[in-house]
Amino acid sequence: MAKGMREIKRQIKSTQNTKQITRAMEMVAAANLRRAQQAAEAARPYSDKLKEVVASIAAGTKGVKHPMLQTRDVKKTAYLVITSDRGLAGGYNANVLRKAMSEIRERHQSKAEYSVFVIGRKGSNFFSKRDVPIVQEVTGLPDSPTFADIKSIAASAVNNFVNGTYDQLFLVYNKFQNAISQVPTMVRLLPMEEVTSQSTASYEYEPSAEGVLEVLLPKYAETIIYSAVLEGKASEFGARMTAMNSATKNATKMISTYTLAYNRARQAAITQEIAEIVSGANANA
Repeated sequence: MAKGMREIKRQIKSTQNTKQITRAMEMVAAANLRRAQQAAEAARPYSDKLKEVVASIAAGTKGVKHPMLQTRDVKKTAYLVITSDRGLAGGYNANVLRKAMSEIRERHQSKAEYSVFVIGRKGSNFFSKRDVPIVQEVTGLPDSPTFADIKSIAASAVNNFVNGTYDQLFLVYNKFQNAISQVPTMVRLLPMEEVTSQSTASYEYEPSAEGVLEVLLPKYAETIIYSAVLEGKASEFGARMTAMNSATKNATKMISTYTLAYNRARQAAITQEIAEIVSGANANA
């Protein structure tokens, strides 16, 4: 009996330590989530304004052409998949990777038809184990990534489309809705959907509308990728905060269960001792 009680006490202590860790991780994730949300919201006005300018140029100029706006026969497709470096975030990584692989299997018959750009160690490990062709990867992003952190992979993905290596580029990431809801999302980044503008004004561009778009369109595409990274970070911290909150609650329930079991064992031990004392007293009477 005493041995069983000691084992229960060890379980209680171990679970209490785990609860302290999950609670601390929940608080850290909550703090990071607030910063990630603020960063994502701060990036939106720039992205929206850039889109407005691009739409105005494309709609207000007749005959303007650019590879990023032109649809062509699809021979090879690229996917830029955004994951995290660490786990302990519920289904955050599993959901977006399942989404990516589902789309890849549905769209392609062989590995020669697609390649993957990946952000995050979880995605890199996942695709490597399945022998998925990875063109470029970025790992070790800070909790508050800057555009410079993903500039290389964003520019590479966009340039490979422009030069004809790929005929489509899809972006796969978790879209942040709130702390408990992140939606695995896939959008076609390139070629861009037809852009329209409500502006009726006519402009002249130097050196030309094509020249202006040559600069703005890659920047716009890279900005969309960066915005998706920020959305992904907010989603990651929201998922981790929720997962750690759930783990903390489960630990609390386990401690209650173990404590109840310990009290019952202790009561049984006391009852047994009393019974032994009474038996001994009767035997001596």
